[in-house]
Amino acid sequence: MPARTTNHELATILSVLRGAENLLVTSHLRPDGDALGSTIACVLWLRSLGKKVTAWNEDGLPDKFSYLPCHSLVTFPSVKPLSFDAVVALDCSTRSRLGKVLDGIASPGVFLNIDHHVSNQRYGDLNYVDPSAPATGQILFEFLQYAGAQFTPEIATNLYAAISTDTGSFQYAGTTSRTFEAAASLIRSGVHVAELSQAIYATQPLRRLNLLRHALNYLEFSCGDTIASFSLSMADVRQLQILPEDNEGIIDHLRSIEGVLVAIFFEELQDGKVRVSLRSKDPRIDVCKICAQFGGGGHPAASGARVQGTLSSVRQQFLIAVCHEIESFA
Repeated sequence: MPARTTNHELATILSVLRGAENLLVTSHLRPDGDALGSTIACVLWLRSLGKKVTAWNEDGLPDKFSYLPCHSLVTFPSVKPLSFDAVVALDCSTRSRLGKVLDGIASPGVFLNIDHHVSNQRYGDLNYVDPSAPATGQILFEFLQYAGAQFTPEIATNLYAAISTDTGSFQYAGTTSRTFEAAASLIRSGVHVAELSQAIYATQPLRRLNLLRHALNYLEFSCGDTIASFSLSMADVRQLQILPEDNEGIIDHLRSIEGVLVAIFFEELQDGKVRVSLRSKDPRIDVCKICAQFGGGGHPAASGARVQGTLSSVRQQFLIAVCHEIESFA
């Protein structure tokens, strides 16, 4: 695993984990496959060491991820704050994105932050951030290799799902021979690729297809048709009866349109904010830099932000910012 001058040594992180007895493993709200697969794999490994381990997420375990082995380990945060010897935050670039998990922690002990987002704020007592890794699952795989862990089929399947989903099934930038070597090793440890891939990519509820149809019917083009965007209001959510987990992947359909350089998905939230997701097809357009202007972050080709304001006002701000970026090299 490549060294980073701003990272703590793997030996130090491993020593803390081995010395702790009561640990919490968590990740960002609105979790994706990388967040949950990494969380579950980490919990299973720590429990194999005889540790008492809890796994929380603000959203619990969304139904769509029930294909993950041992998925029931991930629960909602405790209403009564609890203390831990160590807290492991995975795939989470900022402490605030842990959401209500933070309210459930009375004392975190040592706070560890392991992530692959270039925008990571290194908020832990110990940090290991590797932006060259296309998924936190790959970092965790390499860390467990370093720790001499036994890769059970359950651990391997969760890590494979983490890597596969965050690389767009090994299609996105950042996927290298290192990624495929990790995948090959995990397959040898017991991953059933066809069965898992069908659960991830070929099984979805009808309501998600209704959302996709709605998105395609109402998508809009701007900036000379180089931007494709879609806005989802709370009224739309009620009408379509969709769940937050149904939104994942919708933006990729917008990005796939020929001539589109940036796709944007705007989602109105109940707290007076708008959740914005951006995807870039052109390496010259760094959407992480754009999202940083609005307090967000992520990766150069895939980033997001939560912005205070109305759906229309936030939409207008982002369209102007993205179009300005595109026109800067036109």
